[in-house]
Amino acid sequence: MAIGQGLFVLASLGLAGIFLLQVLDAAGTVAIGFADWRPVLYAYLFWSVALCARQVLVRGEEGQKALFVLPAVLFTVAMAIFPTVFGFYIAFTDWNLSSSTGMKFNGLDNLRSLVNDPFFWNALGNMAFYVAMVLVQYAIAFGLALLLNAEIRARKFFRVAFLLPFMLSPVAVSWMIGKSLMEVRFGPLASLMKTLGWDSPAFFASPWIARLSIMAMDAWVWIPFVMILLLAGLQALPHEIKEAAKVDGATGWQSFWEITFPLMLPVSITAIVLRIIFQLKLADIVINVTSGGPGGATDTISSFIFREYRDRSNVGYGTMVAEVYLIVIIIFITLLLNLTARFMRKPD
Repeated sequence: MAIGQGLFVLASLGLAGIFLLQVLDAAGTVAIGFADWRPVLYAYLFWSVALCARQVLVRGEEGQKALFVLPAVLFTVAMAIFPTVFGFYIAFTDWNLSSSTGMKFNGLDNLRSLVNDPFFWNALGNMAFYVAMVLVQYAIAFGLALLLNAEIRARKFFRVAFLLPFMLSPVAVSWMIGKSLMEVRFGPLASLMKTLGWDSPAFFASPWIARLSIMAMDAWVWIPFVMILLLAGLQALPHEIKEAAKVDGATGWQSFWEITFPLMLPVSITAIVLRIIFQLKLADIVINVTSGGPGGATDTISSFIFREYRDRSNVGYGTMVAEVYLIVIIIFITLLLNLTARFMRKPD
């Protein structure tokens, strides 16, 4: 017991000392830090091993049970929590990779720049539109799920065929559709639009047409995901209720609206929430097809952050945007989950 406790105390002191030394060096207080953060990582690994050993040596059987959880917790701290906390530190610095001055603390300057940045608010408004379009995708996916749940010929073939877009990378979809089929000069879809009377079928020249085009490609990729969740829910519904409604003389629409749709609400809400979470990360199609254009009309927060890093090498400001967007997502998802929980809570 004493060995385990002593090993843990020694590892904790070592980790705290190395981390403090590295922080002081990064702040410019001392000049005896390490070249990178690798020693801190090694100290953290040693501290993690010491913590696990302490659990076994000090707590016995209870400590052995904790070993089933501790590695996952420690990995999450290292790969998710620490980078997020470290990102908050970077967000309050003036750090441009193209500058020779390196990283400098600049207080709230990045936050002030963000508040006064019209491109950020434009991208945030676009995200509100993209998230709202999830409801349209849900409606289409529900219709397809109902179709594939019905007794139709080649039902298994259509189920696999409708899932094919979800198997493709969004980057491949953006080049296959956005850069090929919808190309204004030689694209097959553009040629079809010319035949139908559209003189200049430029899908990405007008702001609203560009947004809808991006959403069409995004929907083509993600509707199968929502569809397969709803299809699984439909197949789990009891057939006796539908048969009883049919015997009572309910029409197809009445059976859907009064029975199928209410019973599918838990699955529907789960599918919509998951789809919204994925939608909040939309970037790849926008980056590859329009790069946020025309004039930022299709920009998302993720594509905006990407350009801050890649084109402007502005690590400090880009990280501030990312951290603020993370806070916005946490608040939005928390409110959404609370709202859905209240909506689904049965009355006493």
